[in-house]
Amino acid sequence: MRAGKFSPFHCRQPQFKAPVYRLPSARAAEKEEDDQMPSENLSDLLGQVSKNSTSEIDSLIGDFARLREKLQTDGEHIQREVEEYRALSEQVMQMTKTISESVEKVRASADRPTTF
Repeated sequence: MRAGKFSPFHCRQPQFKAPVYRLPSARAAEKEEDDQMPSENLSDLLGQVSKNSTSEIDSLIGDFARLREKLQTDGEHIQREVEEYRALSEQVMQMTKTISESVEKVRASADRPTTF
């Protein structure tokens, strides 16, 4: 990717690396009624899932903030380029007008009869 050019196809895709936890099936829960999961383990499990989700969300927020900054920077760059183009276009129009007027003067002087 060249500097200054933005392509959405070159952006980093979010990678979800959170561990996948298997919840016990209903049958397994029936078999282990007496041996219920301690609330501490469940709390730890939920805390870990929450932590992973929160860090992934924070990462995405950072990515979006960087993309927003890039869009603003690119937008400002495009505005400067458009302004430069407008100024150059105006100069070309003025030069064309000056050249056209000069050509008309040359034609007018060439059409006049010369007297000696």
